[in-house]
Amino acid sequence: MPQTRILMSPTELHGVLEAPGWVILDCRSDLSDLEAGRRAYTESHIPGAVFVDLDRDLAGPVLPETGRHPLPDAGKLGRTLGELGVGNADSVVVYDDSNGALAARAWWILRWLGQTSVFLLDGGISHWRALGFTCETAIPARPARNFVGRPDAAKVLTTAELAADIDNIASLNLLDARDAERFSGAQEPIDPVAGHVPGAVNAPFTRFVSKEGTWRPLAERELLLEEVLGRDREVEWSVMCGSGVTACHLAISGLEAGFREPRLYVGSWSEWIRDPARSIATSNR
Repeated sequence: MPQTRILMSPTELHGVLEAPGWVILDCRSDLSDLEAGRRAYTESHIPGAVFVDLDRDLAGPVLPETGRHPLPDAGKLGRTLGELGVGNADSVVVYDDSNGALAARAWWILRWLGQTSVFLLDGGISHWRALGFTCETAIPARPARNFVGRPDAAKVLTTAELAADIDNIASLNLLDARDAERFSGAQEPIDPVAGHVPGAVNAPFTRFVSKEGTWRPLAERELLLEEVLGRDREVEWSVMCGSGVTACHLAISGLEAGFREPRLYVGSWSEWIRDPARSIATSNR
């Protein structure tokens, strides 16, 4: 498949700040402090950016059978995006603090809703500031738009599908973006049960970014994916993590490397463990 360009440099974003048809979404968040992202946005953000909340906007209510970040209601989110000034024909740039771990979820959600032109700021607001670009505190008043979301079920891998095909999971090429210690079950700082879905393969998203929070060169990310998927760009694959957020990071690298788009296991580990009857694996295999 042809490569898809998704990452945008701060210099490129600066060049379209005032261009018509472009919208910037600030997606900063902190899993341990639900108000941290909005506070950070209020204190300082990229000029013209509007804020979207990971838990309130980009995820639906947590239920006994769901993971920590289930899919949002498409109609409700569409109305929110419209109120923020996002139209279906706009090009959207998403960013977070640095490495894209959280903004990647916004990128995926927008694509799930049918938005075709969505980019992610490489290195986030930290890289923006490091290059000397200014921020602002003013909250932009963008004219409301009509946003119609058309969710694509084909982009989603459900728990029911995964559980029904658990003996043939190798065919799903399910990559788990969590770090090796969480995947192996050596530690689990967030969810009540440690381990991974049997047959899943560990591909920590942190391997795909530099220590500064910028994404590694595409050639390096391609090699990392080929280690776990092989070189066939048409292979079917899926991604997961703890709650369907950082897994989207792998999907971006995959598309940029020319692989077909993977399905996202939205429920991910936090949903899989809701039923104690579902099997769990430990170790790094």
